[in-house]
Amino acid sequence: MAGATIKFLYLPVLIFSVLLLTSAGSIALDTLNNGGNITDGKTLVSAGGSFTLGFFSPTGVPAKRYLGIWFTVSPDAVCWVANRDTPLSNTTSGVLVLGSTGILRLLDGSGQTAWSSNTTSPAPAVAQLLNSGNLVSFDHPSNTLLAGMKLGKDLQTGAECSLTSWREPNDPSPGDYRRAMDTRGLPESVSWQGNVKKYRTGPWNGLWFSGVPEMASYSELFSNQVVVRPDEIAYFFNATADAPFSRLVLSEVAVVRRLAWDPASRVWNTFAQAPRDVCDDYAMCGAFGLCNANMASTLFCGCIVGFSPVSSTQWSMRESRGGCRRNVPLECGNGTTTDGFMAVRGVKLPDTDNTTVDMSSTLDECRARCFTNCSCVAYAAADIRGGGAGSGCVMWTNYIVDVRYVDMGQDLYVRLANSEFGGIAKGKRRDVAKIVISVTAASVLAVTVTAVMYLVWKCKLRGQRRNSGGRTASNDEHGEEDLELPFVSFREIVSATNNFSEDNMLGRGGFGKVYKGILADNKQVAIKRLGKGSRQGAEEFRNEVVLIAKLQHRNLVRLLGFCIHGGEKLLIYEYLPNKSLDSFIFGLLYLHQDSRLTIIHGDLKSSNILLDLDTSPKISDFSMARLFGENQLEAKTSRVVGNISDTYSFGVILLEIISGLKITSTHFTSFPSLLAYAWSLWKDGKAIDLVDSSLAEFCSPTEALRCIHIGLLCVQDNPNSRPLMSSVVSMLENETTPISVPKQPLYFSQ
Repeated sequence: MAGATIKFLYLPVLIFSVLLLTSAGSIALDTLNNGGNITDGKTLVSAGGSFTLGFFSPTGVPAKRYLGIWFTVSPDAVCWVANRDTPLSNTTSGVLVLGSTGILRLLDGSGQTAWSSNTTSPAPAVAQLLNSGNLVSFDHPSNTLLAGMKLGKDLQTGAECSLTSWREPNDPSPGDYRRAMDTRGLPESVSWQGNVKKYRTGPWNGLWFSGVPEMASYSELFSNQVVVRPDEIAYFFNATADAPFSRLVLSEVAVVRRLAWDPASRVWNTFAQAPRDVCDDYAMCGAFGLCNANMASTLFCGCIVGFSPVSSTQWSMRESRGGCRRNVPLECGNGTTTDGFMAVRGVKLPDTDNTTVDMSSTLDECRARCFTNCSCVAYAAADIRGGGAGSGCVMWTNYIVDVRYVDMGQDLYVRLANSEFGGIAKGKRRDVAKIVISVTAASVLAVTVTAVMYLVWKCKLRGQRRNSGGRTASNDEHGEEDLELPFVSFREIVSATNNFSEDNMLGRGGFGKVYKGILADNKQVAIKRLGKGSRQGAEEFRNEVVLIAKLQHRNLVRLLGFCIHGGEKLLIYEYLPNKSLDSFIFGLLYLHQDSRLTIIHGDLKSSNILLDLDTSPKISDFSMARLFGENQLEAKTSRVVGNISDTYSFGVILLEIISGLKITSTHFTSFPSLLAYAWSLWKDGKAIDLVDSSLAEFCSPTEALRCIHIGLLCVQDNPNSRPLMSSVVSMLENETTPISVPKQPLYFSQ
């Protein structure tokens, strides 16, 4: 079941069941005795009062009567219906009868059986509404799954427990959609329309369904389990104590929703639902296609690296279900192959109908087995419990389908011809080179600036100059020249940001929130507002103004103005529509350039590198920066401050860019950070597995490995073991520049 990252709410369920007892016992409000009956208008209520069994009519259809179970606090929340196909007329009285053989029968006014439980027993029986149960409502679910109920299949008898949608919101008769467990390959939950798949959760990986990683966050409220035995494959969930009511409902339009009861407002809140977006539409991008829900609305589909659309004409018309085909044929046969595997990271694993599964294999054994089988086109870990890259083996033959990016997704290893790994698309290379060179230039800019900036370094923010010619930031305490930075009134900023509307907020950081604004001349700007609880203050505000006001460089975000109004401190920047490197790219390098003076940025990270319309990178947020002259740098910081604060950060960003993972990504299950994960792969000779699939098309393995090597050097524990930024530039620009061997990062040791 897919959905948001908000925790599901759940309760201990009370469901109707039949208990076979040796004696009838005493009569209770939750019990129907042997030979007894319930007529329309009468009910059974569970001992805890949570569930009610009785007759009801759907909203707006009083002429039809059904026998069902509903939540007592919410009679409209019907979770089970007996006579879905055979509603009773309201002109005749229906009655539920328990026979001496233990069979429950629903009779219409003429005494004809409208529904039967088909259960028998040689002993007298009672029907009791219990805190948990099966037999009737659990063995024959309607459109709702409750705790303890199973979706699955008896592999010996072929009997299946599944959900079937209602025909309409007020018509409980079986609708067009069914939710069941697919027991071929690895088990997963699938929504069907007839024999057509509409949505799949992705295979069970030991912790969650591959396409629904947020399930891991719900463990405090309920546990999810998949049972795989020779006689049964099934999914179910159990509740923790004291959780509120919850139900999983398959709607009449094939949407599965997790609903939770809010007793305060007395409504059912939707906490999660699937499908969640267009990429959940089954096989949206066809064979070897890859769906990205974060792309533009008409460009969701792409091909996995090494593949191109089968029909470029169809893809140009946004019809992508025809899928993709290989650019270069595989080289496999006669017991030999030169093929390799490329990691596609962070995805929902493909449909497993065409797979071979071996839970006893390691991932390395899985790779070797797939390598020797020319029909094997991809492999992945079947079980991610225990950390690392996972265990178990699932191998796809001939094709893969229904792959999409997803948070906390798994790694899929796709087979490609050997020539694909060395080939680099020239156009792509030019694009990357442009960003690599400019980002590299900007990195040293954060570390070294021109001598002209020495004057700027001495300038301090005076505050507000109030005159008819406008206001500029200056420092008359030392008689320094004005910084010529325009003052923007607080009233203008309030108007530009629609009174700091949340809809205008672009993000937040240590300084405070950043808003998008439109000034009177229709100029789009980004406005940084010092938060009241910010860890930064006047000193950082001064730094930001002093270091950027006159520092006009193509790789620095331009500071356009400032505002001080009472306790408010605001900075106005150029607006960069492509957001920050961490949210938009994670796929390139970083920055550099030489000079006599050095700026120690102090807070280098991908979210502080913004991208303009041409995806040219620009450094932002100089609130923590410090400027040093040449002599000062040599005396104070030549091998300490610069390396600790900036070179280390550069190494982190480099590894983030190459891997497509954040430093503390939830992708890791057994490593404390990206550094630990990268080092583990490096020392095992598998560093190439760190490379993000989006880079493989235009970045050769040699280039990628060199970047990983440099990144590990930059994050060395001892600052004296880290290279100077000038050396980093040389190593990036010249493949013949020697690189020393990195040591294990301290973070990993800790």
